[in-house]
Amino acid sequence: MAAAYQALYRKWRPMTFADVLSQPQVTTTLQNQLRHGTTAHAYLFTGSRGTGKTTCARIMAKACNCEHPKPDGDPCLECDICREAEAGTLSDIIEIDAASNNSVEDIRDLRDGAVYTPERCKYKVYIIDEVHMLSQSAFNALLKIMEEPPAYVKFILATTEIHKVPATIISRCQRFDFRRIRQEDLVKRLLYIAEAEQISVDPEAAELMARLSDGGMRDAISLLDRCAALGDHITAQMTAEAAGAAGRDHVIRLLETVFHKDARGALSIVAELHDASKDLGRLCEELILLLRDVMLLLAAGDTSLLGCMADEIPALQKLASESDLATVMTMLDTLQGCRERLGRAVDRRVELEMTLIALCSGQYGTARQAAPVSGEAQQRIDELESRLAQLEGSLPAGGVPMDAQRTRERQLTTPQRSPAPEPEPEVDMRKLTRADFKPVTQWPEILEACGKRNPAVLGTLGQSSAFTAANIILIVAENPFFLEMFKQKKNAASLGDAIEEVLGKRYAVRAKCSAAAAKPRPLEEMLEQAKNSGIKTTAVDN
Repeated sequence: MAAAYQALYRKWRPMTFADVLSQPQVTTTLQNQLRHGTTAHAYLFTGSRGTGKTTCARIMAKACNCEHPKPDGDPCLECDICREAEAGTLSDIIEIDAASNNSVEDIRDLRDGAVYTPERCKYKVYIIDEVHMLSQSAFNALLKIMEEPPAYVKFILATTEIHKVPATIISRCQRFDFRRIRQEDLVKRLLYIAEAEQISVDPEAAELMARLSDGGMRDAISLLDRCAALGDHITAQMTAEAAGAAGRDHVIRLLETVFHKDARGALSIVAELHDASKDLGRLCEELILLLRDVMLLLAAGDTSLLGCMADEIPALQKLASESDLATVMTMLDTLQGCRERLGRAVDRRVELEMTLIALCSGQYGTARQAAPVSGEAQQRIDELESRLAQLEGSLPAGGVPMDAQRTRERQLTTPQRSPAPEPEPEVDMRKLTRADFKPVTQWPEILEACGKRNPAVLGTLGQSSAFTAANIILIVAENPFFLEMFKQKKNAASLGDAIEEVLGKRYAVRAKCSAAAAKPRPLEEMLEQAKNSGIKTTAVDN
């Protein structure tokens, strides 16, 4: 019986840290920790798909337990531990897919298993892939065991969406960020694998695979695997067909029609590609990438920054010479908006055609217009805009909140008058007793009226009370800052106006602070202090 075929991305998965591409900031650190025996109890690997997170986690798990590790920290790959770990039969290295094992019960099972010592290895290693898929309860269950695990337990978490991982989990791990793999590294690796597998590949095809994979090694090798099934020799055109992408000639021609304002030509190319069952979302992405290269040519003029193929640079340089940076950036923004809408569009072809027509006509950013408004509706809108303009004209510059607006409207409709002078007390306060003062039952209403006039004064009158005798009103406040506020004429006047509004007459206002909020002083004691210290000094003479 012939051996079962193994996908290339599995067959060529890196076995040592040296095989991992474009991640020296991760592999060097991990190797140094392994060499010096300073590995952490928990790691968090984050980055886009296909950059080596799970691969590094597996290499790390093997290296921690390898019976004969290499001097540079890599596993030997020859001992029983390494071979069983690679075959997936080692019970002390446990891989958990959090996408399908994300409940609190799954994490409780993990915690229960962590209390048992390893069967054969030095460490029991838990690799939790796509850890961001865990539920909140599962994360909470994971916290304690991750913070203080047994000495023989290590955790390696991997995620593509770090923002979904709670900060409490992140803080318990050593975090490593995996970068997208560089295009030149992807091309070299693809050509190396193709040679080893005896697959004939054009360098241009390898470059296209690397570009379409967006920095992910797994996607690039999977595309190579698909292309190898199409023919004995892989070309760029074959690669584009396998990926469902438009040929590079079609994409450049389409971009040229946009720059030359040729809407008819652009629509013809889209129709041709649509009839050939090309992915219009991928077509839009390729247009964005080429337009990005034009933007970089205009901004920096450095061809080393470009992601296109070498033979495409002259055509892009010609397009750059025919436009300016501001126009190209606006076109790029319009195309990116189109790509976002394609995922939810009823008809993807119509969405893309609308955008291309807008670009060819110079109406950047206007591919999506509002539906026309009927004459009656437009007349109503005009009336409302007119009324709004009148209202804005009556307000201070910058506008005001709705509550302040209503207050302002009341002030505009109420005749303005100068503040009435505070009357002189009709009796001598020093001769008054407790029986002479009566509590003001309308004090909450006075506070409400004061707040509308002067919110600052109201803020100092918390837990306050008031008493009247003859034409004198005595305010007892707990906040000492009230006296400082009360010394200002405008504050005293606003409080006096509020009292007059509610009680119907003008009072001589006097104020005092209680010594403690918890034990208010008797009124007699405050009156005695008023007599001795001259409470008149806390009032304002208008």
